[in-house]
Amino acid sequence: MKKKKKGMYGYRSAHKKNQILIVLLFLAVIAALLVARQFITWDSLRNLVTISAILTVLPMANLASPLVASWKIAETPADFYEACRPYEEKFPVLYDLIITSSELIIPIDVSVIHPTGVYMFCPVKTADTKKAEKFLNEMLVGWKLDGNVKIMTEKKNYLNRLATLKPVTEEDDDGSAPHVEKLLKSLSM
Repeated sequence: MKKKKKGMYGYRSAHKKNQILIVLLFLAVIAALLVARQFITWDSLRNLVTISAILTVLPMANLASPLVASWKIAETPADFYEACRPYEEKFPVLYDLIITSSELIIPIDVSVIHPTGVYMFCPVKTADTKKAEKFLNEMLVGWKLDGNVKIMTEKKNYLNRLATLKPVTEEDDDGSAPHVEKLLKSLSM
């Protein structure tokens, strides 16, 4: 089985499982250190083991906080993935992203990168899509790319929009798609 990378279908679930395993490993190490502390009679070594347990909590918390933030975000439904798969032949398509900023955590099930813009589907109907679009457009412009992101929350409208996208010709292709893809992956947890 091949490892799921950011932007691949199934990444959210695979990443969650991986993070859970790592957090559980850290918890086991912390518990082992605290248990070992009880059997140590030398005070200096006991203090060292206690400090090690305390310091092990910090990296575990760094791993656990994004896991907690993304806990309720489900994987892209398989039927929606199948409906979007045909576009992979025409355009770069990213799946299962969770775009984060200092103010937002927004799940993006599908992102299609096209010369006319980046078309994203967010499954959360109450998401502040205008704020997310503004943030993403600012990031794109900051990378000297065209800032034209559109986030939709209705599946039917999103699929209709994808159906209207014209195939990319050599004269339309400005070569920015790999840079946009890299930026979106870097903004995703």
